[in-house]
Amino acid sequence: MKDCVLLASGKLIGRDVTVGVQDFDFGGGSLGMAAGATIVKGLEMAVKNKTPFILFTASGGARMQEGMLSLMQMPRTTVAVARLREAGLPYIVVFTDPTTGGVTASYAMLGDVQIAEPNALIGFAGQRVIEQTIRESLPKGFQRSEYLLEHGMIDMVVHRHNLRSTIGKLVGMFMKSPLNDMELAAPKKQTVRDAIVEAEGAGDDADNAPAENSEDVAPPPVAHAE
Repeated sequence: MKDCVLLASGKLIGRDVTVGVQDFDFGGGSLGMAAGATIVKGLEMAVKNKTPFILFTASGGARMQEGMLSLMQMPRTTVAVARLREAGLPYIVVFTDPTTGGVTASYAMLGDVQIAEPNALIGFAGQRVIEQTIRESLPKGFQRSEYLLEHGMIDMVVHRHNLRSTIGKLVGMFMKSPLNDMELAAPKKQTVRDAIVEAEGAGDDADNAPAENSEDVAPPPVAHAE
């Protein structure tokens, strides 16, 4: 692995997509010249192939070892996102834990839809730095995905197990494509409520069903006093 960003193109639930992934194991996912160039390349690939661009972020921010050159990746990637938008193609961002610093301050916050995994740390400066600057204690859960969802900074919090179906539906909606064979063939997921209602209905049917080998017996005549 040469840097922290990997690109891939393929199909998601039968629809073409271009995907970028930041790997925190490589230098904390820090944004440097190579990482910025890879993200720009991914956005350009999406424009060329007319596909959505989906980016999974995980970063501690700009790579300060590269100095000003790392900070220049913030406007550089922002311009590439603008070109994707001019082409009328969707840009979906998925925040993983953590996404902070210059990444949050640039391309990570420019998505048409902002998705975050549960309890992901998302912010610019660290909590301790903010508290020392404003000299106040921050609320519980500050900079976590659930807190940001409540305050309108992101659009949804989705568990990793449900990301494929959620992003697939968003891509279909943005690209205005009809349901494909994979979606039509997929079994309908049953919720807990559906299962309970179905079980209760089966129980009522069992109670009302006639017993086996039973015969219809006419009710006895009503007795009247003379």
